Amino acid sequence: MHCVYYKGGNEKGRYLVMAKNLVIVESPSKATTIKKFLGSSYEVVASNGHVRDLPKSQLGIDVENDFAVKYITIRGKGELLAKLRREVKKADKIYLATDPDREGESISWHLSKALKLEEKNTSRITFNEITKTAVKRSIKEARKIDMDLVDAQQARRVLDRLVGYQISPVLWAKVKRGLSAGRVQSVALRIIADREAEINDFISKEYWTLSGEFKAKGDKKPLVAEFYGTTKEKLTIESEEQLDQIIQEIQTAEFHASDVRTSTRQKKSPLPFTTSTLQQEAAKTLNFSTQKTMRLAQGLYEGVAVKGRGTVGLITYLRTDSTRISDEAKQAAAEYIQENYGADYLRKNDQTNKSGRKIQDAHEAIRPTYVDLSPAQVKDALSRDQFRLYQLIWKRFLASQMASAQYETTSVKIDSEKYRFTASASKVVFSGYLTIYQTEEDKVDKKKVSANIQKGTQLSADNFEKKQHFTQPPAHFTEASLVRTMEELGIGRPSTYAPTISTIIHRRYVAKEQKNLYITELGEVVDSIMKKSFASIVDVNFTAYMEGLLDRVEDGSVKWKTVVENFYPDLHEAVEIAQKELEEIKIEDEVTDVICEQCGRNMVIKYGPHGKFLACPGFPDCRNTKPYLEKIGVPCPKCKNDVVIRKTKKGRRYFGCIAYPDCDFMSWQKPSAQPCPECGGAMVEKGNKLVCMDEQCGFVKMRDKT
Repeated sequence: MHCVYYKGGNEKGRYLVMAKNLVIVESPSKATTIKKFLGSSYEVVASNGHVRDLPKSQLGIDVENDFAVKYITIRGKGELLAKLRREVKKADKIYLATDPDREGESISWHLSKALKLEEKNTSRITFNEITKTAVKRSIKEARKIDMDLVDAQQARRVLDRLVGYQISPVLWAKVKRGLSAGRVQSVALRIIADREAEINDFISKEYWTLSGEFKAKGDKKPLVAEFYGTTKEKLTIESEEQLDQIIQEIQTAEFHASDVRTSTRQKKSPLPFTTSTLQQEAAKTLNFSTQKTMRLAQGLYEGVAVKGRGTVGLITYLRTDSTRISDEAKQAAAEYIQENYGADYLRKNDQTNKSGRKIQDAHEAIRPTYVDLSPAQVKDALSRDQFRLYQLIWKRFLASQMASAQYETTSVKIDSEKYRFTASASKVVFSGYLTIYQTEEDKVDKKKVSANIQKGTQLSADNFEKKQHFTQPPAHFTEASLVRTMEELGIGRPSTYAPTISTIIHRRYVAKEQKNLYITELGEVVDSIMKKSFASIVDVNFTAYMEGLLDRVEDGSVKWKTVVENFYPDLHEAVEIAQKELEEIKIEDEVTDVICEQCGRNMVIKYGPHGKFLACPGFPDCRNTKPYLEKIGVPCPKCKNDVVIRKTKKGRRYFGCIAYPDCDFMSWQKPSAQPCPECGGAMVEKGNKLVCMDEQCGFVKMRDKT
């Protein structure tokens, strides 16, 4: 019930006035959607995100005075705050309706302070989905601001500020201005750097595979089976000579099916999306960056004008690590599945995420707010990319509530007296969730096993095919695989994955080419300093431990200042040692023999955002610059000109011929001046070894110690 009072003169002229309710959200689009759900007695306004933050020009944390935090109004928000204050004055009741997570709670707290709401009738409301039912229910369940959530976010902000503002000046002094360090971003950079080192040190090994065609009497189509080994153990074929010996032995051998087994297996429906799994799947299937996925999902969450429905939020809150689904949503999905697919397609029991990590289970998984709003029904209201993302979320959610897929699998062992081949085939006998949602992993081989092949059946063998392979290094990280790794290691939280990756790409510590992430020369320098001087602070396990402490602040079992007090002394000591002991990595203005064609001076080597370049020392009178091609003292294997260090457009380093484009030699690994003693070809450095570039040769030797 909202307060009603009379205003006006005599009895006849009196009229009803509803008490004014003010709802404050973050974004204008969210405000527009919510306004449609509430009556005329509600005014809904947007704060446009945070209104207060730490000052940019100073640390903003008094480390000598119990880590007192100084918050100021964000530049450009003064006029907005003045407008909000006017709305607050007119209101009898204020609801702070920012997002349902730590950051949203923090924004509400900052609004409360900036607007002096302590003396007003103010409540905090949250909703996991922007629907009429959820919004109205949240008003009935209004509460106070949860200071444990606020403190958890405050602790993260203070820790990040201390790391950034204490370590970044070290990087400025030792490398160049404009660089930055971050508590989580530096760990992400380290993960990528370690993978790059692993790839560069990887030495490929040769191996061979063998397949053959086997037929039972009366069969027209053969069964293709793969070489397994002997009848006693699995065997890896390491050379062509070894393979030729096996082929020679089996050419005249007799084969039979020593074992034929048919079994059924179930594949459970997938869990609904969390922030991490949505980012991963959108990257794999839609080729979206993590940032793009979150931007599109934000729009779907805040509201879209759908014909016949008005403005509605299409998905639930997008920053979550929970796979929980509300009972109402389960019921709606069950009714939809039963009506459209039949009762057999309903999931029989609940699934849970068994990761063992603490999850923010007050949230739900990411799901459509209205399961009956199929992608086809909202397509006209969405952009192409919004539609593709909504379709992915809608299908995944519906699939999560459907029955398991059932497969019939037949496996066959084919033996000679000494050797064994194996074959298997699967077919779907009940599609279950596959009816609506399939990934690459769900696709089955269309191979079939003839009914004529039974245990003991004699088989003819033919068309033995051998193939050469080389072991492959670990894959470069993509945004999707980096998110998965960060989640597995407990680095960051749902709201931090996308901004962390965006930061290291924006800073040019990492280059993104195609889908892959590569560390740049600048990234290598920064990572080297962080590992050398701040090893414990950017240690993966330590960072995961800090995330656990923030969770304990959130549940009220640890005070946020206790976390900061225990963290700061080690950071301060490491910074002081680094300032004294760390060698400067500034690239001095090394004079070269390259003459500036504009003024005749010898050009010098400078260091910019993309690495080294040549510049005229007569700046600013002469502003001539050109690419710097650093020779490595190795002749080009193709044309004998110099090999130089080059960079891709996005900053990834490689080695190429100085005579490019006339010569197209390039290598990701550093070439060696020593030719291969086996084939005379070029060799490259991989860790402490020299490896022939020709995989067919495969020569490897230890590098000489110098």
